[in-house]
Amino acid sequence: MKDEERIKRLKAIVAAMPEKPGSYQYYDAEGTIIYVGKAKNLKSRVSSYFHTEVDRFKTKVLVSKIENISYTVVNTEEDALLLENSLIKKYNPRYNVLLKDGKTYPSICVTKEYLPRIFATRTINKKWGTYYGPYSHVGSMHAVLELINKLYRPRLCRQPITEEGVKSGKYQVCLDYHIKKCGGPCVMKQSWEDYQKNIEQAREILKGNTREVLKVLKEEMLQLSEELRFEEAEEVKRRYLLIDQFVSKSEVVSHTINNVDVLSITNDEKIAFINYIHVSNGSINQSFTFEYKKKLDETDEELLQLGIIEMRERFQSHAKEIILPQEIDLDLEGVTITVPQRGDKKTLLDLSMMNGKQYKFDRMKQAEKLNPEQKSVRLMKELQDTLHLPKIPYQIECFDNSNISGSDAVAACVVFKKMKPSKQDYRKYHIKTVVGPDDYASMKEVVWRRYHRLIQEQEELPDLIVADGGKGQMEVIRQAVQDELGLDIPIAGLAKNDKHRTHELLYGFPPRVIGLKPDSELFRVLTHLQDEVHRFAITFHRDQRSKHALHSELDEIKGIGPKTRGELLKGLKSVKKIKEADLETLEKIVGPAKGRIIYDYYHTK
Repeated sequence: MKDEERIKRLKAIVAAMPEKPGSYQYYDAEGTIIYVGKAKNLKSRVSSYFHTEVDRFKTKVLVSKIENISYTVVNTEEDALLLENSLIKKYNPRYNVLLKDGKTYPSICVTKEYLPRIFATRTINKKWGTYYGPYSHVGSMHAVLELINKLYRPRLCRQPITEEGVKSGKYQVCLDYHIKKCGGPCVMKQSWEDYQKNIEQAREILKGNTREVLKVLKEEMLQLSEELRFEEAEEVKRRYLLIDQFVSKSEVVSHTINNVDVLSITNDEKIAFINYIHVSNGSINQSFTFEYKKKLDETDEELLQLGIIEMRERFQSHAKEIILPQEIDLDLEGVTITVPQRGDKKTLLDLSMMNGKQYKFDRMKQAEKLNPEQKSVRLMKELQDTLHLPKIPYQIECFDNSNISGSDAVAACVVFKKMKPSKQDYRKYHIKTVVGPDDYASMKEVVWRRYHRLIQEQEELPDLIVADGGKGQMEVIRQAVQDELGLDIPIAGLAKNDKHRTHELLYGFPPRVIGLKPDSELFRVLTHLQDEVHRFAITFHRDQRSKHALHSELDEIKGIGPKTRGELLKGLKSVKKIKEADLETLEKIVGPAKGRIIYDYYHTK
């Protein structure tokens, strides 16, 4: 009854809401904001939470916690997004996506001093200077700093220098001047005007406007040459070549693409990774990936809307074009949204998506190092999704035969639990009912014996059976497991190519090839499974052949019975060592009489 009254009261609030853009806030029983949203039409958007057909579980949970609603009307949808963003940051509501802030990334600061300095920092204080960044790749930041230091030689000292101090001769040059890392503006070896011109050009490079800088330098170089000031022209040429070399490394698209934002999204169930790139004059001068923790199964469109506002505010971007992987319902004044299908803009979008996926992969690897179980669960889930298995394949079993012309025919079964070998569960089998080299009949016998026994002993059955072979091996396993034993266990096959390398994964009846990249982690695990069963079967077969050979040869020695043969094998391990042993060694193991018989047999032979 109380819940019905609560819903009735909330619907009354919604009914009175205006059909205008704005931001809305949901409160719980304690008066705490638990969700902040934005809408083009407040009444329409908020009323959708209280429809009876709402089927998203997490949305139902949110609605069950709402005790009150407030809203703020604004002029445009962009204002609504900005307001939503600031409220989320301020109140950190329980059911909103959580932005993991990246304030620890370094930026480059150009100070507001009389003789500005340029340096890297992780502390942002805008009253000290202008900041460019942050740089998610520290190596790129240092490359830019190195270029600026080579080109313009801004002062590296931390001494507070004033105009009065310079004019009064208060300062002295330091080592940087003598090793040509500084022009000596503190003692007027370099004029203030020249120093400021260098700083302005450095700012343009930090903004990504390298093309403009190159144009200015080229004009200056030609002017100096016409005036026969060749030494100065040579210095300008040096700067020109350094910038041109830097641009050739950093430019990824046509320089006609200018002042553009690029965003892409990479998803999993709980976290969205949004990569942001800013392009100016064909060069990427911002690249940043950030995370959103999902709370209500937010769509890609909703997350991209949040990402656009967050990144444009954080990096003070005023780009007139935004490149996205999909259309979104967002109107920003004077901004064009592009979803490219080909060309340089598509290249930029692909680059952004690649960075987002790489960031996700790196974070996943970091998490798996801290929690190795996470990797196993991920691989099992990936295999389950790939084969559409009814349950997660915790236990996987694989079979292989080994024989030479039907002699000493054996088989092996290896068991993987949580995608790792469980060696205590490995089993060896002598083929009992098959005469001659018949791999299919041998496989069927062993599989039937294995699972007939597990049923009798009420042991755990596997979640997946893998045949070391193609369609033929899969079929005989199916006959034993499904037709004869009546078990419903999924069966896959690992077929090899002409070079005897694992070539493809087969599944289903009739078997079909399952697309799996050969360099993927899951493919490597399955290859390991196949290699392991082959190794185990071959080792067992070799042991049997070796024992058979040893016993056959020792059987030919008259006067030596089973007990003596056992003592010899126990003491010397192999027939080769028995043959090479001297008389004294043999007598110590089996006594003087039998030792002499064995010694004479081999040496007479």
